[in-house]
Amino acid sequence: MSTLAAPDVPPHLQTFLSFDFGMKRTGVAVGNRLMRSAQPQPTIKAEGDARFAQVEARIREWQPDALVIGVPFHPDGASHENTTRARKFARQLRGRFSLPVFEVDERYSTTEALSSGAGDADAASACIILEQFLRSFP
Repeated sequence: MSTLAAPDVPPHLQTFLSFDFGMKRTGVAVGNRLMRSAQPQPTIKAEGDARFAQVEARIREWQPDALVIGVPFHPDGASHENTTRARKFARQLRGRFSLPVFEVDERYSTTEALSSGAGDADAASACIILEQFLRSFP
């Protein structure tokens, strides 16, 4: 069983870009520590290097202090294939962009996004992930 502990986030990290990683689509949201809220951004509909080019463009646009990645688990906390894929994506982001990357347990974020009637469930999930992360701060 694996879940993620509450992150220890240094106070100088104020702005965040979050990602709900998927094989075909990656949801994106931006938010900050002060407001503790997130705003959806257009979902990235690309794979491989094309995905990273779009991630790079978002990083240039928003200049975040850190990145937040949703990591999915089974309801009982067990890992699965997408857990491994999301963590690989997090490692690739760290390596490519030299920004701190925080992982958030994103169980049920897509379900929550869909049940709220979100037009773009991926972007809404990225918002849910980021807001959950921001609420973890003291």
